[in-house]
Amino acid sequence: MFAERFEKKETIDLRKRYIGPSCKIFFSHDPIKIVRAKGQYMYDEKGQRYLDCINNVAHVGHCHPDVVKAGAQQMELLNTNSRFLHDNLVLYAQRLQATLPDKLGVCYFVNSGSEANDLALRLARQYTGHTDIITLENAYHGHVSSLIDISPYKFHQLSDAEQNQFVHVASSPDVYRGKYRADHPDPATAYADEVKDIISKAHKKGGKIAAFIAESLQSCGGQVIPPVGYFQQVAQHVRKAGGIFIADEVQVGFGRVGSHFWAFQLQGEDFVPDIVTMGKPIGNGHPMSCVVTTKEVAEAFMTSGMEYFNTFGGNPVSCAIGLAVLDVIEKEDLQGNALRVGQYLTSLLEKQKEKHLLIGDIRGRGLFVGVELVRDRLKITPATAEAQEVIYRLKEQHILLSADGPHRNVLKFKPPMCFTTEDAELVVEKIDVILTGISFFIVFVACVLLERPSRVSSTNQTKQTPQDIKQPVNKHKNRHRWHNSRIKGP
Repeated sequence: MFAERFEKKETIDLRKRYIGPSCKIFFSHDPIKIVRAKGQYMYDEKGQRYLDCINNVAHVGHCHPDVVKAGAQQMELLNTNSRFLHDNLVLYAQRLQATLPDKLGVCYFVNSGSEANDLALRLARQYTGHTDIITLENAYHGHVSSLIDISPYKFHQLSDAEQNQFVHVASSPDVYRGKYRADHPDPATAYADEVKDIISKAHKKGGKIAAFIAESLQSCGGQVIPPVGYFQQVAQHVRKAGGIFIADEVQVGFGRVGSHFWAFQLQGEDFVPDIVTMGKPIGNGHPMSCVVTTKEVAEAFMTSGMEYFNTFGGNPVSCAIGLAVLDVIEKEDLQGNALRVGQYLTSLLEKQKEKHLLIGDIRGRGLFVGVELVRDRLKITPATAEAQEVIYRLKEQHILLSADGPHRNVLKFKPPMCFTTEDAELVVEKIDVILTGISFFIVFVACVLLERPSRVSSTNQTKQTPQDIKQPVNKHKNRHRWHNSRIKGP
């Protein structure tokens, strides 16, 4: 059993004293102190178990014994940098490449998704000789300066920041809330044509496109699934302009979508990006990541004359852990589990959509699912407060879920891949109860307000308007819900 070093209050006080204030924490009024985890469960200092529906980092399950053992055994033998020969590096590169199209055959190992995407931009600019980058609305690609520039999800929070002149933002290919929706005859072409127009405008101003970068499925942007054919057409426009296509698989790779190992493969066999970046799930919590590209891009990077070296990238311990993660995915059929459980979860949620008008859209693939809450299905008015109510009420039921998207109204499911049908049933059952309570309260307040005008006029008091019932009452309103709505991140 884990022995606490500090009481929870002292941990909070020490965090406030020594950790930067911009480093936010979940459930800030009453944060959870996690001391251990196993599989799809996390445990607090009192031994209370929480079902984890958030952690796409602990991909094969928290503290998987095979992964822990692989890392510990290699650490007992050797950990050094990649300037020395070691079999783990080439074995892992070989295994990883086998999951990808043949064209993508050269690996660069780094330590985080941010490092991977930063290196991808360097590769693209060196290969093309161009500078400009096209990114998507609401995109998030990392926390380093070069990536904040191409992450509207982040830079739109900076009130006094100007968009980098070399960065161009295309509309998110969202067929529910976006410019071109499901009723459009060809949303893929419509969204891709917008990228074509951006390229044309950039050229008129003297800009040249180095790359288009996109998360294969947008995560922080609200679990957005691009229409099939979109990436193919964008790649055609970008390559014609002398640029390349970067697929960011940091959040959604390694079998999470169920039907395919990589989310970009959902677009079809005729689409292959020029660079793929990986992170989060690759090491099951161990800090490692990778950039995979073509031989041509890699050779162009070499011609810069600058050696590329990463102290910890591709070290023997990281590669041993990466190999173990691939082994567990295969041995336990976790990609198949993502497909089966994801489909079951989606079907349960679709039934809730029929029951609750607050649910506007259910979308996702495998164990990457979004539930968008709205106050009006026709106007698709974001139900932001209601989404925050749901995640806090779930926390009280010992279930961890998050909300994201530009309006913070999309419930995000991205649990460890060992998530079960029983877990899905439990979460949806609790969501059903919570949404029923919220809907009941809204109806109750509406009825009260309908009766009130006559009373108000007789006593010469100010009337309430329907706006007064826009947000559900929460007995904890002033305690916590609004704190979490400010936390933005993957």
